[in-house]
Amino acid sequence: MHPSDHGLDRRTLLAAAAGASLSRFGLGQDPQPTPTTPAKKRLRQSVCRWIYGNIPLEEFCAKVAAIGITGIDLLTANEWQVPKRHGLTCSMAYGPKSMQIHHGLNRLEHHDEFVAEAEKLLPRIAAAGIPNMIVFSGNRGGQDDATGIGHCVTGLKRLAPLAEQAGVTLCLEYLNSKVDHKDYAFDRMAYGLEICKQVGSPRVKLLYDIYHAQIMEGDVIRTIQQHHQWIGHYHTGGVPGRRDIDETQELYYPAICRAILATGYEGFVAHEYLPKSDPLGTLAKAFALCDV
Repeated sequence: MHPSDHGLDRRTLLAAAAGASLSRFGLGQDPQPTPTTPAKKRLRQSVCRWIYGNIPLEEFCAKVAAIGITGIDLLTANEWQVPKRHGLTCSMAYGPKSMQIHHGLNRLEHHDEFVAEAEKLLPRIAAAGIPNMIVFSGNRGGQDDATGIGHCVTGLKRLAPLAEQAGVTLCLEYLNSKVDHKDYAFDRMAYGLEICKQVGSPRVKLLYDIYHAQIMEGDVIRTIQQHHQWIGHYHTGGVPGRRDIDETQELYYPAICRAILATGYEGFVAHEYLPKSDPLGTLAKAFALCDV
């Protein structure tokens, strides 16, 4: 099973660009620069595997562990055990194979297949020690938001007892519909918040992707402060372009990460951006920047 089997559009469309960067800037280099002061590690940082697919997973896990990162996001079932050998956690699993970014919970006709797959998948995710499983709203396709929210609530109310029994949190991802995922339904925080409130399960939360949220609404820190109880996971990325977390982009991640910590959050913040140069070197810099 490969990530592309899930129809994850951003990963499919951007993997070629990521691969080009990885091959150009060398996979075997040690992360640079070497930290001169001990890492604080108050914030648990993770990294999305799909961007670094050209690096063998064993090597990748060893490299990111040396940086100080403690989790790997979005692994397929045959990869779940690899991070453990390096003292890492798989911080987010893919959901049912039939659930895709454009083919999600906002359509009642998909729910039976999602539930049937989740009944088998969630116990395996729990047994592997993975805390989260990603889920998607699907595209609007002309559907009004009230109907889409209602359908997502219906589907998640069926999945929530399975997640509660397994002890795995279902994380509904916020994606932008302006640049990367045209017509995606959950493209405003209000949409996801209403779903979580109506479902009312501690195992149904939001994946607040800061890159996507900045494109659609901005106001990132206040959103985190006001709605952190509904957020189960975070993704990072520079705006514009989903590029490096550095001085060239409009988000200031040290302040964002301090705001996340101030809420009492104990989960993972996973880096999901396309490096402009040496991928592991820029990842080390991102780790240091967010190690507040």
